[in-house]
Amino acid sequence: MELNRIYCENNLETMAKMPNNFIDLTVTSPPYDNLRTYNGYCFDFESVAKELYRVTKLGGVVVWVVGDATVKGSETGTSFKQALYFMQCGFNLHDTMIYHKNSLPKNHNRYEQDFEFMFVFSKGKPKAFNPIKVPCLYPEKETARANSFFSKTEEINRAARSGKKRRPVGVEKIKGNIWKINTGAGHSTLDKDAFRHPAIFPESLANDHIISWSNESDLVYDPFMGSGTTAKIALKNNRKFIGSEISQEYCDIANKRINTYLTNGVADDQRSQLT
Repeated sequence: MELNRIYCENNLETMAKMPNNFIDLTVTSPPYDNLRTYNGYCFDFESVAKELYRVTKLGGVVVWVVGDATVKGSETGTSFKQALYFMQCGFNLHDTMIYHKNSLPKNHNRYEQDFEFMFVFSKGKPKAFNPIKVPCLYPEKETARANSFFSKTEEINRAARSGKKRRPVGVEKIKGNIWKINTGAGHSTLDKDAFRHPAIFPESLANDHIISWSNESDLVYDPFMGSGTTAKIALKNNRKFIGSEISQEYCDIANKRINTYLTNGVADDQRSQLT
């Protein structure tokens, strides 16, 4: 099977070519609840989930970015139903993350929809975790025990009586699991061609997940490749990729975006054939 290629076909056809335990990381945002037409294509969710479990390596991860539509005054719950089904297939729900995005003002009787879920499923224990760090608010200061029921002074006195030292705060800490990401022109990507797709995957979101859950030379898959963001960011981070995209129009957009990275030497040493 050829790597660093977007297959213009149904993702079930692509995965049927893959052996068991083949993919290190999947990063994708599938179409859901018919919120957008995606050129009229739909997909068989349960079959996709089963195949993703089969082709994912032990220790591999699937990042599934999804939300819910509101139909007749009620949210569909599609995201939760899909998460539970992934678990039925054998995945662990390793983390439930939030993608906090820009929202457009609407007139309705509910708060603005500012987020989507980013479910991180793992096949066993994740083999890769390269956490993104952010600066601590008060670096180098000592802190009382986290979530203590006692006041700071009481905690200091208790620590002194017990002879235990209070834990110092470092300069950095692991980023939280709510990621605020700006979207739209100038934010999701600088590639103008990408905006011919109705729902661009933000490059920074793909980047942070690819860095977090895979290592260099790992194989990253996107079964709903769309405008090609996952492929582009995988190449930029020295990963290999495979993509599936059923729409020829979107394949053309994606291939145009990644062509530079396939021809300027970034990915020359990654081109290979697997039998």
